[in-house]
Amino acid sequence: METPESPETRAARGGWYREFATRPSTPAIFQTTAFDVDGLEQLDAITTGREAGYIYTRDGNPNHEALASDVAALEGAAQGAVFSSGMGAMTATLLALLKSGDHVVAARVLYGRTAQMLNHLRASFGIEVTYVDGNDPTAFGRVVTPRTQLAIVETISNPLMEVADLPAISAGLGQVPLLVDSTFATPCLVKPMQHGAKLVFHSGSKYLNGHGDVMLGVIVGDTGLVRKIRGIGALYGVNSNPFESWLGSRGLRTLPLRMTQVCRTADALARFLTRHPSVLRVYYPGLESHPSHATALKMMPAGFGGMLAFDLRGGQPAVARLFRALGETIPFSPTLADTRTTVSYPAGTSHKFLSAEERATCGITDGLVRLSIGLEDEPTLRRELGAALDSLGTNE
Repeated sequence: METPESPETRAARGGWYREFATRPSTPAIFQTTAFDVDGLEQLDAITTGREAGYIYTRDGNPNHEALASDVAALEGAAQGAVFSSGMGAMTATLLALLKSGDHVVAARVLYGRTAQMLNHLRASFGIEVTYVDGNDPTAFGRVVTPRTQLAIVETISNPLMEVADLPAISAGLGQVPLLVDSTFATPCLVKPMQHGAKLVFHSGSKYLNGHGDVMLGVIVGDTGLVRKIRGIGALYGVNSNPFESWLGSRGLRTLPLRMTQVCRTADALARFLTRHPSVLRVYYPGLESHPSHATALKMMPAGFGGMLAFDLRGGQPAVARLFRALGETIPFSPTLADTRTTVSYPAGTSHKFLSAEERATCGITDGLVRLSIGLEDEPTLRRELGAALDSLGTNE
């Protein structure tokens, strides 16, 4: 006669379901810290790669692998790895590829926290960093030294939307690996691996997920480099968790549709903003007036992205009034690529860690507003933006 389980034992060991033959219609979430192993023989088989399996989620999880492999496939890369945030991915990458005494060449206009991380490595670990004009593709190669281990550029720069001539930059670097932050472009608009990049970075919290509800970072690229980065990520504990990776995979299913929509809307709104008297200048690579327009035509035939920026007459006080006028219709949110349209203030958010002089060198003024286009219809956004901008002329 079978001995009945005590309530304590039943509660501690419950939660399991019967094995079944049908597959779920969407991928399952493996929300688990660890995976049970049959014995020492299986442990050895898994750790040596003779048998597919997982042991501890910090080192690997099916949801990590699903997202990483999908992004790698979209980018045309061999492998990928996922992390707890974009900066987690960047940290793992820099720590994996650089050591004291090494040299990095980077575009002068980068996401502010990336520049802050590079400056931290320079000050604390003796890594030399040279910043160059990303609009001059020959500038990267001119500063390469025998100690140069990495070059960094954004496909579309944050926040001035400058488009990098990746083939020309790569051609001047020789054997130095090129890391491209392609968060703004996504693989729908540019595939950096086709233009000489060895690594492609995404803040997966942005377009890849697209719903404003996760923190994720993704690195894809050459197998050897990605393996080193994944190992450092596990060592430092900056891996993603299963649920957020699953959410990222869910968002990825609609990425091409969303990018088509935001590109179309952003182009129309950029042209509308150029005609408004409160706006000094609009930064959007689809505009013929943008300095990178010729490069954008070459690099981005499918569209120019869903991000734009504009300078307001009146500087920071005008920005404050604009944000109040927009209210909750187009909210001030220090992120991008949500389903809803948002505004941000680079001088006070993404680039606040730079000095005023550094921001000025990058072209980031106190009147600069960044606009992240969402999935609303374009006439509604044009009406809301127009009304808020019109109100600036009636406020002291």
